[in-house]
Amino acid sequence: QVQLVESGGGLVQAGGSLRLSCAASGRTFITYAMGWFRQAPGKEREFVVGISWSGLNTDYTDSVKGRFTISRDNRKNTVSLQMDSLRPEDTAIYYCAAARGLQSDYVPQSSSEYDDWGQGTQVTVSS
Repeated sequence: QVQLVESGGGLVQAGGSLRLSCAASGRTFITYAMGWFRQAPGKEREFVVGISWSGLNTDYTDSVKGRFTISRDNRKNTVSLQMDSLRPEDTAIYYCAAARGLQSDYVPQSSSEYDDWGQGTQVTVSS
């Protein structure tokens, strides 16, 4: 099990950028696939992006492709989400999640595949 703490959320105008970070505790972070999910008011939590524990594979939901970039630093036990060209529809609570016991290059997309979750950080994009 890992504990996850997100940071970096805030209020930004449309077209702006934010960088979210997720700090993980635990010695086995390197073997966890990591993902970011988001949940907007009145909507279900949705997959945004994931990265395999090898770091070699990533997967993005279509609406953020070309605008968001995920990265991980296994030495620092962190995963980051660079969000550019933000839109009002990106407004949501963003959650960091960790999945263990998977193949090194696999990117889980379903929330049920993730074992540990952060508390979330609010991202608000004004028009």
